[in-house]
Amino acid sequence: MSERQLSSAAPLRLGTRGSKLAMAQSGHVADALTARTGRPVELVEVVTAGDRSSAPVHRLGVGVFVSALRDALVAGTIDFAVHSYKDLPTATAPGLHIAAVPPRQDPRDALVARDGKTLAELAPGANIGTGALRRIAQLHALGLQLSVTPIRGNVDTRLARVLGPEADLDAVVLARAGLARIGRADVITETLDPMLMLPAPAQGALAVECRADDTDLVELLATLDDAPSRAAVTAERAMLATLEAGCSAPVAAYAELAEGDAGDEIYLRGAVISPDGTRDIRLSRTGTPADAAEIGKALAAELLDLGADSILGPQGHDGPGTQQFGSTE
Repeated sequence: MSERQLSSAAPLRLGTRGSKLAMAQSGHVADALTARTGRPVELVEVVTAGDRSSAPVHRLGVGVFVSALRDALVAGTIDFAVHSYKDLPTATAPGLHIAAVPPRQDPRDALVARDGKTLAELAPGANIGTGALRRIAQLHALGLQLSVTPIRGNVDTRLARVLGPEADLDAVVLARAGLARIGRADVITETLDPMLMLPAPAQGALAVECRADDTDLVELLATLDDAPSRAAVTAERAMLATLEAGCSAPVAAYAELAEGDAGDEIYLRGAVISPDGTRDIRLSRTGTPADAAEIGKALAAELLDLGADSILGPQGHDGPGTQQFGSTE
């Protein structure tokens, strides 16, 4: 199909959540696809169960920000969807296909604190907010005597808890990628070193999903795929899936690609931390991008051998593919 035929074809329907961050992410993907293929794209807002609830993310259940979008895909009311990859359960969705993982944004966590303070500059007892058990556990593990408050809401709502006229927190921790995507990176007072705060598996990455039998669209969307980003996310999520960690388990993983002596290598770090921060197991493993999934599985097996099961506990095991970290926001 020529570029003129592509541009005159009916717009592709891209399903997205309606939050500012989700719309920004989806808009970026839509613009990139049109720029590469000439095919017009329109955004279709889909309301998810997670958007309708004010309950803590880890209590909402698996796929709470995803299932409505996937239902719309299966029903044919949208052609493809954009997810924050860390929101996706690790189990494969029947009939659906992750056609692209675009270039990943910086996966690190970011601190937004009053008066431009860094984490080390916060006074003992300072009240810091976050919605992720993984972050809560690692903040406790630092031993800084911070008071950690679980919070919900979109990025602007969370920022207002620190920067707004009725601010009630000294700081919040958010995904740096989410702040960057909505143009709010300027409020970051510190980007947290992964040695202090290891990210969630697939943090900062997007998943572009469509129906597996829509072969023309699979091929079209593949133009957006970034091989290094896909390899890193594959390693992280393979670790997560092998741990079979449930929504109550603070699990972290971060894979980086670097040039080794024999070509590109993946360096994967993984951790399981108790919610109160008193126990953690942290390991790393390297290998080639082609073996990304096996690297993740092997690291998970090592974590389990060293007692990760005793930290995850019976509530941390909901079966294969059930981890739900909650929205990037």
